[in-house]
Amino acid sequence: MNITMSPDDQAYRAKFLNWLSENIPSTTNDDTPEDWHEQAEIYRKFQRKLFDAGYAGIHWPKEYGGQSGTLMQHIIVTEELSTNYSWKVFDSLSMGLVGPTLLSRGTEEQKKEFIPKILSGEHIWCQGFSEPNAGSDLANLRTSAVRVEGHYIVNGQKVWTSLGHVADFCIVVVRTDPSVSKHKGLSYLLVDMKSQGVTVRPIKQITGQAEYNEIFFDNVEVPIDRLVGKENEGWLIAITTLMFERIMNEITILPKLQKSLDRLIAFANNTIRNGRPILKDPVYRQKIALLQVDLEVMRLNQYRNLSTLLKGEMPGPEGSIGKIFWSELNQRMQETALEIMGPYGQLMKGSKFAKDNGKFAFDFLRARGNTIEGGTTEIQKNIIGERVLGLPKDTVRRN
Repeated sequence: MNITMSPDDQAYRAKFLNWLSENIPSTTNDDTPEDWHEQAEIYRKFQRKLFDAGYAGIHWPKEYGGQSGTLMQHIIVTEELSTNYSWKVFDSLSMGLVGPTLLSRGTEEQKKEFIPKILSGEHIWCQGFSEPNAGSDLANLRTSAVRVEGHYIVNGQKVWTSLGHVADFCIVVVRTDPSVSKHKGLSYLLVDMKSQGVTVRPIKQITGQAEYNEIFFDNVEVPIDRLVGKENEGWLIAITTLMFERIMNEITILPKLQKSLDRLIAFANNTIRNGRPILKDPVYRQKIALLQVDLEVMRLNQYRNLSTLLKGEMPGPEGSIGKIFWSELNQRMQETALEIMGPYGQLMKGSKFAKDNGKFAFDFLRARGNTIEGGTTEIQKNIIGERVLGLPKDTVRRN
């Protein structure tokens, strides 16, 4: 594909950057908030500004609140927001997963009801897929939904739900037919997090933060019209969501990784060891150079994946390549940062001796989850082997 932006796209980027410089929230530099609800409200207000200015849902249809613009314009805005706005995490699920899934699989009523509120920031969404015994093996889930008159009764538990404690709605995959094979008896529901019987418990992570949650459903009533697609066809819709997740994550993560590497380079250049900047040490200079090369490889793979979307096609399993690549790249980057920091790498935010206010140490701990969240590396390798390389499925039985 031609990766050079047209003059119109370049002008669009310049116009958006000018708007962003005047409207971006002032509290966007800290990605480890003390109060997630407060940060969520800051996000809602800023998302409303984006919506009112025509920078939300740029390539989505106007009848649902979008701008009917081009996908490239959407990519431009997404890249710049990811570079300059730490809290794009709040719309990575709503805009990156839920919106595209509803546009491709939802009913007309669901699109008109939910899409405009996603775009305006009124609704924040979370993703209820993983369970205690069904993480990477999503089809093994046990959360049930029984149809009773005009609604479903949902019972079960979800875990590792990002932003569940601040979300308004949740996309939930449930088992509606336990008598058929595990992939065939699933359905895809839109659940109001304020429903009676929904309990959310934040999970404190190794970083000290609690961005993940476990969610319990105790006889939760979900109206029939909140079913996406047909009953017992939820597996295919869930796969659609996951493919959008892996493609769009690359767009948002690449600028963040570049910023992280730039910070690492500056730190290595300003830290003196053995009478010279660490950046001049041939061992660390080579490690950092390889990280920059890997970022360029990730960028080119992203362009390849985006070419699929630009041609109007659905994302495919190739997104699994990017998922493995960025998650392992980030871990290598943070490991290199801690090697350079030495003993200071143990100090977290709050210590007067912490380098960069403890952000390198935080990022190192947070990166440990990259190869698990969004589908483990092992699962991604299976997808690549079977669906990209055409290798036979793993038929080994495990006890």
